[in-house]
Amino acid sequence: MTHTYNTKGVCSSTITFDVEDGIVRSVQFRGGCNGNLKGIAALCEGMKLDDVIERLAGIRCGFKSTSCPDQLASALKKVKEEL
Repeated sequence: MTHTYNTKGVCSSTITFDVEDGIVRSVQFRGGCNGNLKGIAALCEGMKLDDVIERLAGIRCGFKSTSCPDQLASALKKVKEEL
């Protein structure tokens, strides 16, 4: 199932991704640092939902209280709660 998450406090505006049987698939960020976010997406695809959350939650971008990876973790937490 495809999920879309509207980010808060970061340069990217949305994150679209799939979760199938607890595995993260097809991560795409809209906006933000293109190369870095493509790299993060590629690294997360195929990982267990809980592993991605554990690794990315709490990462900050400069002086911001969040980051694009942290926003992905938040999006995945929300999906996990719905499952």
